[in-house]
Amino acid sequence: MSRALPAIRLARHHPLAYGNDSTPKAPPVFRYALHALIVLILTLLTQIGGIAYLVALAASRGRGLRPLPAKFAIFLLCYAGATFAASLAAPIFGRVPLSCVAGAEDRLVVRSPIYCLLNRNYVTPGVRDLAKALAAHMDKEFPGTVTVARDANFPFVRGFPLLPHLSHADGKKLDFAYYYKDVDGAFLNGATRSPIGYFAFEQPAPGDELPCEGRNDWLTTRWDFDALQPLFPAYRIEEQRTSAAIGWLTSEGVTRFGLQKIFIEPHLKNTLGITDGHVRFQGCRAARHDDHIHIQVE
Repeated sequence: MSRALPAIRLARHHPLAYGNDSTPKAPPVFRYALHALIVLILTLLTQIGGIAYLVALAASRGRGLRPLPAKFAIFLLCYAGATFAASLAAPIFGRVPLSCVAGAEDRLVVRSPIYCLLNRNYVTPGVRDLAKALAAHMDKEFPGTVTVARDANFPFVRGFPLLPHLSHADGKKLDFAYYYKDVDGAFLNGATRSPIGYFAFEQPAPGDELPCEGRNDWLTTRWDFDALQPLFPAYRIEEQRTSAAIGWLTSEGVTRFGLQKIFIEPHLKNTLGITDGHVRFQGCRAARHDDHIHIQVE
């Protein structure tokens, strides 16, 4: 027994022993690079997530926390606090959040809580008022109709990109969902074809206008996601409500709220019989707009 004790002591001090402080670790440069990458990704996705991560990292080290679940819990706490603080501070900088908490009587809803969790639901007060007025108009014309908002802008910093969008950087842009019906023609209130509202495209028919046909741009966000399309339900755009919404935007939206542009795909513009000059094509380097309506104000 006495001979075994030295062996145990030696094993505990072996550099490969489990839990030994002398266990080889990744060089500091790799750890710093990993932290920098995480900060970059969180900043691009949420704008404030990178700051929350750095605060959580400092707090974890200050308290000597080593277990990963504890560190992750600290990050979630810091991120939740930063998100709440952003909602209070953003109005000082001219932006307000669209609420992701909708009641039974609300006619303007944000498609998914993920937009609020990622801080992608901020607009100027004028855009918020436009969105509420559009929803009220649609409810008046088609009682009970819900208007669905999607990506907006981040809470701070003019020019900060809301990827993958090219222009959602100043609080003056907002995406709306189309209004949909099922294969039998029944209106689907508040529904979208994909869970987040994006990437389920309306495919053009033979002979439709295709301004980007034959182009092979390498720097573009105009992705077709062909492999995803069979996964989405076979809903179709409800023409009556969609045309009414765009008609209101190009009239009341322009005169009352300073609406400047609407982006939809040319084949949908032609199908819906829209001729107003405010409805335009976004170009071949921007994302497809046959899964959402993009609006922007002056």
